[in-house]
Amino acid sequence: MIGDDRTMSVTAGGRRRWGLVLGGGGVLGGAWMVGALSALEQVHGRDVRDAEMIVGTSAGSVTAALLGAGVGVDDLRAHQLGGRPTHELLAAATWDYDSSAGGAHPPLPRWHLGSAALVTRNVGRWHRMPPTAVLAGLLPEGRGSLTAIGALIGGFVPAGWAPHPGIRVVAMDYDTGHRVVFGDPRSPAADLAAAVMASCAIPGWYAPVALDGHRYVDGGAWSATSADLLAGLGLDEVFVVAPMVSFALDRPASLLARAERRWRLQVTRRCLREVAKVHAGGTEVTVLGPGPEDLTAMGSNLMAAARRRDVVETSLRTSLAALVDPEPISGLPVGLQFDEAG
Repeated sequence: MIGDDRTMSVTAGGRRRWGLVLGGGGVLGGAWMVGALSALEQVHGRDVRDAEMIVGTSAGSVTAALLGAGVGVDDLRAHQLGGRPTHELLAAATWDYDSSAGGAHPPLPRWHLGSAALVTRNVGRWHRMPPTAVLAGLLPEGRGSLTAIGALIGGFVPAGWAPHPGIRVVAMDYDTGHRVVFGDPRSPAADLAAAVMASCAIPGWYAPVALDGHRYVDGGAWSATSADLLAGLGLDEVFVVAPMVSFALDRPASLLARAERRWRLQVTRRCLREVAKVHAGGTEVTVLGPGPEDLTAMGSNLMAAARRRDVVETSLRTSLAALVDPEPISGLPVGLQFDEAG
């Protein structure tokens, strides 16, 4: 069993063909993810860049894009901790964790519905949409800029898609409410940098990203993980590294942090429903998310970059412990367990 002071790793229980899901979670979620990926490489003896498919959402899309452009986890960790990466492009990148994503708080939004079209077009099917997708349309339109994130990714891939053909970047069409998976041949074509900007455009915080006449916002408005995209692909194994998924929580004092923890339970349940679809095809799935000690390091504001180094260092330790001794699905509270029938 995983103790309450450790990150939770859950195995749904192959190897050969494998995939990786990198979920959303803001600046601190991205920091936690780097520690978790470092632990994954150490425990499982593989380079995460070798995954056949890598699905990234929001903060996870930034990491997925960098991995797809050839940046290794060791360099991502060095960059997060203030060291000098060996990858020349990353070492030369103009990126300030404290300010490039716009800071810990959003600018005042525009005082009108972010997407009246999404709200009115889907009136009859709100009950079948993720609540966050409906909320995204009701929130005022954000004003924040993602130019720095686009420039970061554009420094590695100035045009076109990632060298790694299995990179997928999830966003949501802001006018239809549909999930869009950039990099999939069935989805609209986009440059990698633009797709990542779209995937990171948190509704109400950042301005929607316009591509070929469509507006896109954060893929987390549909799902924080979108792990179900790897269902039915015949993969032997999938790792889901999800900063917004937690199987055990801390006990924060602030009301804001307590509300965030309650929301995590909803995100976790949705992720496990997605995992059930992947597992139903015979794929072994491991889900890794922050545990109580990580959550204490993160606090209540996932955009508060000042906590970044503490979050990375905590994740390095807790993720390693969780992956060495994963908790089986059967050990979860009944309310969190998934039905393998999907």
